Amino acid sequence: MRILIADDHRLIVEGVKLKLAELGPDTEFVIAMDMAELREAIHAPEASSLELALVDLAMPGVQGSEHLAEVVERLPDVPVIVLSGSEDPSLMKDLLAMGVQGFIPKAYSPDVMLSAVRLVLSGGVYVPPLLLQERANGAGATPMPTPSPASHAPSPSQDSLEERLRKLLTERQIDVLRLLSQGKPNKLIARDLGISEGTVKIHLAAIFRALNVRNRVEAVVASRRISGI
Repeated sequence: MRILIADDHRLIVEGVKLKLAELGPDTEFVIAMDMAELREAIHAPEASSLELALVDLAMPGVQGSEHLAEVVERLPDVPVIVLSGSEDPSLMKDLLAMGVQGFIPKAYSPDVMLSAVRLVLSGGVYVPPLLLQERANGAGATPMPTPSPASHAPSPSQDSLEERLRKLLTERQIDVLRLLSQGKPNKLIARDLGISEGTVKIHLAAIFRALNVRNRVEAVVASRRISGI
């Protein structure tokens, strides 16, 4: 497994390498410490063999989050995780909407980082708990009701929930969700829909955000509350 680590702090890089080495003995790392090195890494012929990219939000030579957008565009099949000293929920939302697969504040422990990386590698999106809490406490937040096992007839409140969720998902995202609920991996979803795996990952990230879930299993459970899936 080849992992790109882009960060201008050598201690951070070495710490991340040490922890991610627990993924397996075959783990290799590509290091970039500024924008020039990052651009060189993602445009290199061997970039196609990358399986994950962890990218610092603030690096020498970058402007805002443009470097992240460039990585996502250049490596559509590679999940991207943002490393940042910031814990701003609005920033997290913006970057997740851009298509990154996770946001890990640098204040978090190495074990949390490793768990987040494993989640992303399995096809999920890592959302920091503080963002989930912010969503739960947001104005007008509507919790998902638990269906009663005694009856399959939807209640009026469930009907309104279904309508709300359908407004949050595009038709293509619903197609992806339907295939996901059938247990199909990203590769088969991409083949069935005639799109790339990178595009599937982007749709999944949007679905996870829309349904306020953290992984594929939770998305499937939530999808059962949408009529027709």
